Amino acid sequence: MQIINNIQNILRTVMKKYISLLMLSAVLLSCKTEMDRAMKSADKDFILKVANEKFANKKWSDALALYDRLPNLVAGTDDAPNVVFNSAYANYYDKNYRLAANQFKNFAISFPQDSRKEEASYLSALCYYEGSLDYNLDQSNTESAITELQNFLNDYPDSERSKNISQLIDELSYKLEFKAFENAKQYYKMAEYKAASVAFENVLEDFPATKLKPQIYDILVKSKYELAVNSVYDLKKERLDAASAYAKRVAAEMPNTDVAKTANDLYTKLEAEKVKFAKVQVEVEKRKAEYEAKVKNAEAKESEKKEIALEKNQLDLQKAAEQTRRDSAKISSPEPQATFKFKR
Repeated sequence: MQIINNIQNILRTVMKKYISLLMLSAVLLSCKTEMDRAMKSADKDFILKVANEKFANKKWSDALALYDRLPNLVAGTDDAPNVVFNSAYANYYDKNYRLAANQFKNFAISFPQDSRKEEASYLSALCYYEGSLDYNLDQSNTESAITELQNFLNDYPDSERSKNISQLIDELSYKLEFKAFENAKQYYKMAEYKAASVAFENVLEDFPATKLKPQIYDILVKSKYELAVNSVYDLKKERLDAASAYAKRVAAEMPNTDVAKTANDLYTKLEAEKVKFAKVQVEVEKRKAEYEAKVKNAEAKESEKKEIALEKNQLDLQKAAEQTRRDSAKISSPEPQATFKFKR
């Protein structure tokens, strides 16, 4: 008896699952059939009905496919704003942030009297925020997001939605700062100290309130130090002076910090290097003076030789000219002929 009851229970369970599968299949088939009919239909109301159902059931791809068929059909009707607004939301939920941002913005522009204009403006900016990529990737969306969020803050300063705008802008700005910081740091890692200095100074200029200032100062001091001590002779004094002054300035700006400790250590080394280089300069100037004296002496001797050679050449020319004059005189005045006397 127990065995029969168990078999009956198993059969009932199997039948329930089978019936559930049949019902699910029927529903899916019905939905699929309805979706197919809506996609092929020219009936605005039917397409809109199915699209709204898909939207309500969070079937974003299906809803978008149907909403895309409606703009021309609902143009100029009361349904037009809802189609644009729901389509933008569907793209937002489907993480098509760039497309959603454009749709929300178009909604705010196309329907300025709609009560949802503020919401659309906010969501447009928020879509740019959501579409911002990691710092090491393209940041055009980040820059656009900052602009859009700031525009919303300017347009709706008293809105409840504006309360977190500044925080979002700060977050995005930090991403830009960090990207610029990492790009500059690459120059330092490659021992391109001049390029690193310029890049970090640009970061400070572009983001004067950056939270990365301690790290930037730390690497900047090191970059200027390396550039100075490894510099060519003609630029070394100028760069040593500049690096020393910068290290002193950083230590004063950030007292009682690890950055100040590094700056003070490098300042001490730079001052010692300046003393050593001053001695080198004295020796170089001495050798330079000796070399210039030798060159000047050699040039004087060479000049003297040239003068002697010139005088000799002039004397030779004078002698040649005198000889030529004498030879010409002999030709023009021949000696008289001999006279013969005959005996008588």
